Amino acid sequence: MPLESDLYAPVKALLEGQGYVVKGEVRGCDVVAVRGAEPPVVVELKRAFGLGLVLQGVDRLALSDLVYLAVGQWPKQMKNVKKLCRRLGLGLMIVADGRCDVVLDPTPYLPRKNKRKAGRLLGEHARRVGDPNLGGQAMRAPLMTAYRQEALRCAALLAGGGPMKLADMRQAANVPNAARILQQDVYGWFERLERGVYRLTPKGRDGLRLFDGGG
Repeated sequence: MPLESDLYAPVKALLEGQGYVVKGEVRGCDVVAVRGAEPPVVVELKRAFGLGLVLQGVDRLALSDLVYLAVGQWPKQMKNVKKLCRRLGLGLMIVADGRCDVVLDPTPYLPRKNKRKAGRLLGEHARRVGDPNLGGQAMRAPLMTAYRQEALRCAALLAGGGPMKLADMRQAANVPNAARILQQDVYGWFERLERGVYRLTPKGRDGLRLFDGGG
């Protein structure tokens, strides 16, 4: 892996080829390039991509909108690295085999909202009863979702009243999606006896005990 100082010459050559006057180590910045009256280009050099480099880049945004991070090897999670740089408004350069390549130019981050995902987020929040999960809890523990709560209400109804028709369950359990939940049977809790009639499986009873009725 090259030294940080080994990255300087390829970065300088690239910028000089674009008409910049390039100087190293200017008031704490690894590389500063100036072209006429344009805003300066600031480049921070690191052997590998990491948090320290990102923090340096963010700090340099107070000096110029044209800030690049230059690293001496290709990041393992390039897709996520590029996404992070875009969100922060940072550019990205890769220096390898004595050559500097611009992977990403710095641009203002204007996120495009995903209305479908936002709708699902709000729908889950609205349908979930109470606040059954502890924020930040380990993902190994099964989360209580609105879907699981509705499945538990169906399971509790079948546990207490035996096999039932879907139409009766939909109303008694206050689960508009009862038909979809029982037909999909994601958790293996329900068994179809005949058209539109279901009963609870032993696995469903275990689910009820595990989640104590679903809140």
